[in-house]
Amino acid sequence: MREQEITSRLDSLEQRQQWEYLVMTVAPRDSIAEARRRVVEHAEYGKWELRRTILYRGGARRYWMRRRIIRVQSTLSLTP
Repeated sequence: MREQEITSRLDSLEQRQQWEYLVMTVAPRDSIAEARRRVVEHAEYGKWELRRTILYRGGARRYWMRRRIIRVQSTLSLTP
C-alpha cells in the first residue's frame, strides 16, 4: 500500500477554497480490510473525506481523499 500527498493550488470557482489531496494505491495482493481500515483512520483522525475510488483491471485500487487547507491569519499587530 502506498500513500502520496498532493496539494492543490487551483481555487474552486464557486467556493474559492484550496484542497490538499491524499492518494492511496492498494495492490491486488493487499487486504481489502486493511485498505478500508487505513481509509477510515485517515477520515476519522486526519479529517480527510473520501473523494473518489477506482478499481482497476487486475484488482488494484486507488483512493483519493481530500481535506480543506485552513489558512490562519495572525491576530498580532506589528505596531505597538
